[in-house]
Amino acid sequence: MRRLLEPLLTAVFTCCLTTLALAHAFLDHATPTVGSSVQGSPSELSLTFTQNIVAGFSGVGLKSEGGGSVPVGKPSISGNTLTARIGHALKPGVYVVSWHVVSVDTHHTQGSFKFTVTP
Repeated sequence: MRRLLEPLLTAVFTCCLTTLALAHAFLDHATPTVGSSVQGSPSELSLTFTQNIVAGFSGVGLKSEGGGSVPVGKPSISGNTLTARIGHALKPGVYVVSWHVVSVDTHHTQGSFKFTVTP
């Protein structure tokens, strides 16, 4: 009996872990691309997540690498994509995008990434 029970419990445990791992909205891709160099100033930030996200509990911020805040518009959310207009043209340099989202299953995730604006 033990020979049958151990593999069964292992399979159930593995399935539970897989379900938990998939229960959060993680950043799938972004524009500007994570770690990229873009020529000229982008007009908006677009972040796509692995799950749909809730507008009222999700947001994005932008700072220069020195920590100066850059204005961005109120984000709009469509399904799993968050988009925000950048308030003004970005000067050449490194910028940090910080985001926080709540997925439709109520799990909170956050993160950040950099991109570089070149002349």
